Order: sequence, then structure tokens, then C-alpha cells
Amino acid sequence: MSGLIVLAIYVGIFVAAFFIISRIASRTTRDYTSLKTVTFGDESAVRPNRAAGIISILTIFLLWGMFTGSSLLPSFLHAPGPFVGETSFDYTAEANGQSDTATVTVIVHPRAENPSFNEPAGGDGFAKNDIISVAQWRSKLVPWDKNDDISKSDGSQITAIDGQSVNPGDTVNVTGGSVTISDKGTPNFKPYNGWQMEPLYLPAPETVVDRTIKLANEGFRGTSLYGHLGWSLFRVVAGFLLGAIVGIPLGYAMGLSNWFRGWFDPIVEFMRPVPPLALIPLVIIWAGIGEVGKIILLFLAALWIMAIAARAGVSGVNISKVHAAYSLGASKWQIMRYVIIPNSLPEIFTGARVAMGVCWGTVVAAELVAAEKGAGMMIMVASKFQNTDIVLLGIILIGIIGFGIDMLMRMAEKYLVPWKGRG
Repeated sequence: MSGLIVLAIYVGIFVAAFFIISRIASRTTRDYTSLKTVTFGDESAVRPNRAAGIISILTIFLLWGMFTGSSLLPSFLHAPGPFVGETSFDYTAEANGQSDTATVTVIVHPRAENPSFNEPAGGDGFAKNDIISVAQWRSKLVPWDKNDDISKSDGSQITAIDGQSVNPGDTVNVTGGSVTISDKGTPNFKPYNGWQMEPLYLPAPETVVDRTIKLANEGFRGTSLYGHLGWSLFRVVAGFLLGAIVGIPLGYAMGLSNWFRGWFDPIVEFMRPVPPLALIPLVIIWAGIGEVGKIILLFLAALWIMAIAARAGVSGVNISKVHAAYSLGASKWQIMRYVIIPNSLPEIFTGARVAMGVCWGTVVAAELVAAEKGAGMMIMVASKFQNTDIVLLGIILIGIIGFGIDMLMRMAEKYLVPWKGRG
């Protein structure tokens, strides 16, 4: 239910921002692109809207703060939180042809607290009042007959909750939560969870920031935070470069030679859909659990992508350009140097960006195998101890570094391949 609410809010913000920004842009923008009469299918007419990007990021952090009760947001922006405080419900018990009603007082407290309380006054009949405490996002069975004069073993059983008749398996909504009768007739109180996420599953942004500062100062398992990130970056870059060094020439050979295409195409097409994670056992058998095995796994993750990108780049060269070069007396090497390589570079850069993303996704699995350093190792160890804030921190840092590398590759592509999209 909470997921659908988050999705609905996100879609609502997206639609509202689109119409507002579009209305403002239509009144203020006067550049050439905005005056084009035909923009559909024209790559030069589609540029990232910076306002949309900023609003998109802010929306994610807004939703994160709303559904974790973040102190960084004013309270009126918080989604309804879990019930905290004191509540009660009545139960009616029947035994030996007589019935009686007692009250169960429930104290719902934060998980970090363990409140003390006094036992309530008994009652006039055989059913006595009870009091229990339960933590947020948890539930608890009520030992209702523990202090009753007639216990469940003597034939007493609950027949109603707050005046509503119940049978085993029935649920009754009460103030601050709900009561479900178990198969054995014991009421189970579950407090209202609200819409916010439990910190165990999604900590608030400030919790992740505090953990980041702590790890930056103290490190994690004997290594600084920068050391973990540095090792992951080294493994990814090393695996990617080896994959590019082997994959690009292989792709060129497959795109230029029928023999190479026939020989290697079955291998490349067979390995392309195999996820790198499936190769982990084989890599361990072949190369062990050291650094070599991790880099080999990342190398294999990048190799096939780069080979296919280079092959597609060669195959996509306009044949009229090749004929024009031949007519001008160009040799095969000159055609390779001045026609094929320049025209295939856009595809290669696209493949490189995809391969780098796959390598970052694979490094977590690569560092799962006997790694002592690395962001992936940090995530996996933290997950075993349910340190969700460290897991989120690792994911965010990997995403930021990966995004930074992608932006650098885009800048390099823009500088080295200025003819992309110009025919």
C-alpha cells in the first residue's frame, strides 16, 4: 500500500512539474531549438532539461524524507507515522456458562526504548485487566488468561473484542492498531504502522549522512572509506580497460572479416546473455579468490559488450563513404583510419558507457568472494548485520562514482567525436 502511495505522489509531482516548467519555458525561451517546426526524431532538438533533473533529484529526497520521518523536513510534510503511546481494548471471555470483560492496556514504544509500567487493577469478575508493551512495527501476543481466575486451560475462551464477536483468525480494528485472534484463541495486538518505513528497511537521510561522516573519520573494518572506494574503482577500471583492449579489436575483426565474424559470432552471442554473476564459481576455480579472479570477472563483464559495440559501429558505417574514399584513391589502411574508426566511435563510446555500468553492478558480486576491501564488500558485510544505513551509503557512493565516470565519458565523447549525430 505504501509503495502505491509513493508511486502516486511521484507521478503527481512529475505531471505537475512538467506542466509548470513547460508553461514557464514557453514564455521565456527564445533559442533556436524552441523555434524548430520539426523536433520529433531530431536528436539535436532533444536536450536534458536541467530544471527537470534538479526537480527529479529533489523529489527523490523529498519522498525519502517524507516516508522516513526525516528531521530535515518540517513535520507537516511527513507521511503518517506509526502509532506511539498508550491505548487499550476490551475482551470478553466465557467460561463455565459465565462471561466477563476485562481491559488490556497496551504501551507502544520506539524500538530503542524499554518502558516500565505498573500492573493495572484487577477486576470484579474472573477476568482480570492486563498490561503489555510492544515496540513500533512489531506485534505481541497478549497473555490474557495469565492472571485470570479461570484460565484458558480451564475452559475460558475469548468471544468478543471491544464488543465485536470473534473466532480464531478474526481481526478487529481497535484504537492505535488491530487485534487478531490466533488459532489457539490468543489475541495478538499489532500497532498501526502508518505509511512510514521502518528504519531497519529504510533509514532517514540524516542517519545515512551521520554514518558517512563516521565512516569517513573512523573507516570500516580497518580501512578508510576512501580506501574501500579506491579499491572498487581500481578493480572496475582495470577490468573495463582489459575488456576494451580485447573487445574493441575483436569487434573490428568481426565487422570487417567474414571468417572472424563466422568464427567468433557464436561465442560472443552465446556469452552475451550470460550474467557475470553466473561466472563466479568458474572464475574462482580458474583464478582463485584473489584480485586476479575479481578483475577477470569484471573483464568478462565488459568484453562482450565492447566487442558487440565495435562490431555494430563497423557495420553501421555508411557504405557510400567507403566508396567515396576508394574513388579518391584511399588505401585500406586509410579507409580504416579515416572512415571506419571515426564513424564507429559513437557506437564504441555508447558500449563503453554500458560496459562501465555493468562493471559497477558486478563489482559488488566480485567483492563478495573473500574481499577485505571495497565498497561491495562493505555493502555485503553491513547487510549481514542489518546495517541498512551502510548499505544505502555504499549504494549511493557507487552510484555517484558511476555517474561521475559516465559524465566524464560523455565529455570525452563530445570532445573526441564531435561529428556524432551529424551524418
